[in-house]
Amino acid sequence: MEQEKQTPRQRWMSVLARTDANALITHWDKLALDPQYQLVRAPELGLAQVRARMGGTGNAFNMGDVTITRAVVRLGSGELGYSYVTGRNKRHAELAAVVDAMMQTSAHDALQQALISPLAAEKAEQEQLRAREVATSKVDFFTMVRGEDE
Repeated sequence: MEQEKQTPRQRWMSVLARTDANALITHWDKLALDPQYQLVRAPELGLAQVRARMGGTGNAFNMGDVTITRAVVRLGSGELGYSYVTGRNKRHAELAAVVDAMMQTSAHDALQQALISPLAAEKAEQEQLRAREVATSKVDFFTMVRGEDE
């Protein structure tokens, strides 16, 4: 349901941010693209505060901090690309920003088909595998009702 509310750009940026850096680099290298771009904001590390909710729906609280890396690039044609990725991988942040910028050009459809869709499918498969692994260790507790002791 949440994905239905996302714009196309939010969907591709989510894929770029959540995918494994090595998978992104591998898929990118296969495309053999060499776009001309300049760094507007070189990849830099920072912290973001993570918030959670008690029971998933209750009161919000500060859970902790997570390291993020962000970058901004400008293509030779003027499009700006942004990225925020968790962790400290500067190459991942820079490449995600380049892809974001390129997705705003006429290369959009080709990149969607050759890069974004395969990465999204890989991520979905990994999440399903993880869900199955977790389900095998799930324990259901139940209480047997015994008669009332009088």
